[in-house]
Amino acid sequence: MLTRIDHIGIACFDLDRTVEFYRATYGFEVFHTEVNEEQGVREAMLKINETSDGGASYLQLLEPIREDSTVAKWLAKNGEGVHHIAFGTADVDGDSEAIRDKGVRVLYEQPRIGSMGSRITFLHPKDCGGVLTELVTSAQPTEH
Repeated sequence: MLTRIDHIGIACFDLDRTVEFYRATYGFEVFHTEVNEEQGVREAMLKINETSDGGASYLQLLEPIREDSTVAKWLAKNGEGVHHIAFGTADVDGDSEAIRDKGVRVLYEQPRIGSMGSRITFLHPKDCGGVLTELVTSAQPTEH
């Protein structure tokens, strides 16, 4: 069962400049940063608020580190802006399978490791009203 909006992914050309914009404009501070080599991005998670299921909601700012990354290709085509929306779930495996059974294409056969040690998968945007959609099971505090 999907329990919250986990994060909204925003693609950008300059992570540091974009972080500064969100800090100066809205007062959002960086909660976590990392480089995800597999996805070819450098990212910053800006925590917006706690959620009733014990999780949190974030803005995820994504800067490509390679020209062949999905985010780099997306930026070349679309420019900076909202890249995806992510829903939190306690069971990314079960929920992705249930969604697949409803005819929605799940992009990864098995969930992969995402930000902060989470487990993630994506749903095809053509099956989700044009929106790239991510499912996220947050890591337990001892996992990252």
